[in-house]
Amino acid sequence: MTQSIINTGKMLHQIVIGKLQGITEGYYDTQPEGFNNTIRWNAGHIIYWMDKYCSLSFGTPSSIPNSYRELFNSGTRPSDWTVVPPSTEELAELLTAQFSRLSELTPEMLEKKLSAPYVFGPFQFNTAGELFNFALIHEAIHLGTISSQLQVLSR
Repeated sequence: MTQSIINTGKMLHQIVIGKLQGITEGYYDTQPEGFNNTIRWNAGHIIYWMDKYCSLSFGTPSSIPNSYRELFNSGTRPSDWTVVPPSTEELAELLTAQFSRLSELTPEMLEKKLSAPYVFGPFQFNTAGELFNFALIHEAIHLGTISSQLQVLSR
């Protein structure tokens, strides 16, 4: 079962990369009515949290710029940005690099107990696999948001 989770993670990340590659540059920073953020923010948020969840799950050091916390952490929004956000090319490069790291995961890595349970609201994650699986749910939610934003913007 753990190999299935890894395969799903890789497939999901490929879908995100493909979706973002097909988006017109002008749509990345337009915030559609009814949405809290932009496509660029959602893409960066996916990168930020996948990096964070992998660090928590597998002990891997962060591989993203420090500015991503300020730009893409939960509760942030483009209207508050005081620094220039990453280009679409940088976002694509980081997503591709993350895909490469996902390809290095093994079922044994997912079975490891976390050094301390990770508590998120009412949820508690005890193993790397549980937290990684949540990371995939989170990524899929934001892929859905990007798809919805794109639908609104292309009308």
